[in-house]
Amino acid sequence: MSRTKGGTVTHARHRKVVKAAKGYYGRRKSTFKVARQAVDKANQYATRDRKVRKRNFRALWIQRINAAVRMHDEALTYSRFINGLNLAGIEVDRKVLADLAVNEPEAFTAIVKQAQASLAA
Repeated sequence: MSRTKGGTVTHARHRKVVKAAKGYYGRRKSTFKVARQAVDKANQYATRDRKVRKRNFRALWIQRINAAVRMHDEALTYSRFINGLNLAGIEVDRKVLADLAVNEPEAFTAIVKQAQASLAA
């Protein structure tokens, strides 16, 4: 049996990597060996930063909730507010609370009052 050359498959694999490196600087976009390293590192960053993005958004929501709560009552902290929500049986996540604080201040005020009432009781 004669030998099969794999040039077509190899070329396709190389082309796929170089295409993924489009927009990179210098040899990173055109040379397969360097482009493969750059694309592999970019994929590592992308995988890691999908987790980091979730972390950053949660921190942003907490900051927004804390600022909005303190506008209602200077002595009420974020952690006491969340404790009051738990005691009142209100199950609203931080993303929704932050959105309410920014876009629906009246609704957020009502939630804050309920949380304060449950803390006082």
